[in-house]
Amino acid sequence: MALRHAVLAALLEGEYSGYQLTKVFDLGVANFWHASPQQLYAELAKLETQGLVAGREVIQETRPNKRVFHVTDAGRAELEAFTEARLKPTVIRDDLLVMVQAADGIDTESVIKQLEERAAEAEARIEDLDELLAQIRGDADEEEFLLRGEGVGGYLTALRGVAFEQGHRDWCLRAMAVLQERRRTRGER
Repeated sequence: MALRHAVLAALLEGEYSGYQLTKVFDLGVANFWHASPQQLYAELAKLETQGLVAGREVIQETRPNKRVFHVTDAGRAELEAFTEARLKPTVIRDDLLVMVQAADGIDTESVIKQLEERAAEAEARIEDLDELLAQIRGDADEEEFLLRGEGVGGYLTALRGVAFEQGHRDWCLRAMAVLQERRRTRGER
């Protein structure tokens, strides 16, 4: 998947400035696709040149003017073509896993600390995603929202983010406990 598809999918939710798009990515899209603000601005410019998004100037009285973007028909066609592409299997590349892999041959104190930090980060991300889910569904219960609500794609990707972060947190806590117990039984501090 290219960044272009993630940007096009995010813009299906509404018309956004580059700044607003970075916030959308931070809140919802970041659980499955990371991009820096500079990457997003560059991608918007490319997409506009290619006719996949269109921008317009918004005059603001108390702030500088801003440019907002929306998906064009060509952009929607690009996304539809993308949904027909054969996807590669997901793979994990994580430096923390390399550290844990090396646990039998190293002092694991710093690895345990990394696991603890990563578990805390995952927990914070779960809380953020839970808030996002509540915001998206409003007063509807989850099953009702999933059947009839607007923004179901963002909701489903946020659910996947929660499941990912829960699994990651739980694995970090288990790995941390195993390494701590091994240190204890070996008489290490």
